Amino acid sequence: MTDEAAQPAQPAHARMHSVSPETQDIVDLVLDYSRRRILATDTPLDHAASPSELRRLAGTTIGEEGLGSRRALAVFEHVLAPACITTDHPQYLSFIPSAPSKAAIAFDLVVSASALYGGSWMEGAGAVHAENEVLAWLAAEFGLPEGAGGVFVQGGTIGNLSALVAARDDARSRREAAGLASRPEGGWVVVCSAEAHSSVASAARVMDVDVIPVTADEGGVLRPDGVRAALEEHGERVFAVVATGGSTNFGVVDDIAGIAELKRDFEFWLHVDGAYGLTAMLSPLGRPHFGGVEGADSVIVDPHKWLFAPYDVCALIYRDPDTGRQAHTQHAEYLDVLTDQAHYDPSDYSIQLTRRPRGLPLWFSLATYGAAAYREAVTHSLALARQIADEIRRRPGLRLVREPQLSVVVFERDGWEREDYDRWSDRLLEEQRAFVVPSSHAGRPNTRFAIVNPLTTFEQLVAILDSMG
Repeated sequence: MTDEAAQPAQPAHARMHSVSPETQDIVDLVLDYSRRRILATDTPLDHAASPSELRRLAGTTIGEEGLGSRRALAVFEHVLAPACITTDHPQYLSFIPSAPSKAAIAFDLVVSASALYGGSWMEGAGAVHAENEVLAWLAAEFGLPEGAGGVFVQGGTIGNLSALVAARDDARSRREAAGLASRPEGGWVVVCSAEAHSSVASAARVMDVDVIPVTADEGGVLRPDGVRAALEEHGERVFAVVATGGSTNFGVVDDIAGIAELKRDFEFWLHVDGAYGLTAMLSPLGRPHFGGVEGADSVIVDPHKWLFAPYDVCALIYRDPDTGRQAHTQHAEYLDVLTDQAHYDPSDYSIQLTRRPRGLPLWFSLATYGAAAYREAVTHSLALARQIADEIRRRPGLRLVREPQLSVVVFERDGWEREDYDRWSDRLLEEQRAFVVPSSHAGRPNTRFAIVNPLTTFEQLVAILDSMG
């Protein structure tokens, strides 16, 4: 009997963390699958399955003894993954797609494998340094001053919430410094477009503040006249105005420059929600729409949307990062070792304390390919949106709902009701041709192309239009 065979079997809890032949097999299996998936050029769109079907096909996967890595991975690869729509498919054109670069996807594995913590400089200085370089680059692209910075958070909802919490804290501090009550009579108010993203209203509910929605113009653009009226009516109650830098439904950019000019006459925090659209500033086709962003007090942009990073990541950038730090730094005895030092701790700039360094895949991709590749990819989407909009204009029976500003193209087919769009959309996905879901505006059904994937082609979009009959 060999010495190895004579060794007693490891207890289960030790097996999970030991480097053993079993562990090596698990790592090889996972890396092999990941390699095949990253390098695949024929990944199908796939589609959702019913709960009963998944229960039948997957069976019970969680038990006292475990399935073993091979069976568990087989269940994922052949049952669970095909029940998820592939968001980086070139013909995934619904909502706002994701199209992470190959470098970003691969490096996401490195981030997890390296057991990095990105909440403090003490624990993750190298990761924080790299993330901050990306944030500084984005801030410069958006025209914000040197020294602007922030943190990568989970998504636009948390980014908007964190920015608005900082805005209210800043307004409260100014009132207290002036000898006023920390909260104005009637409570705090945030002003935004009636077409602002739902996360603004969600943040307001969490913060227990009121939202004053201002009607946009016919093109969906929030104009300064409406904002001025709201500021005059609600006075000192207004602590922030949110301008949208590319709405999710239409890709519309508010009149940010005009709204920023109002800061000359009123005291408020200007936040730009650019979760989807602010990336367009990287392209000469998109930049002209974004005058005034340089006057913002905070902005957000989601790299998992149009900056080709994996889910889930949002860049929250403050004009003056100290305002974010004052609002969000958490204090506890076990954190004193961090808060007593003058280091740049990312967890001080949002509502999240624990965080993985989720900006690193974007850093690696940018460092690998260079910013010029990103500019070309964004320009491709903007040009393609204009090209397919021209095609829609030429086609009898199709009508643009609005002229596209960025890379979202919304259109109608004459005579179609919601049921017609539903049947058409279901057929496209069933045939694995495209994922294009119905939408609506002003009570009328429509559909839309959300174009962010550099591999999406004009010919693919034309084929989808042809399928409408």
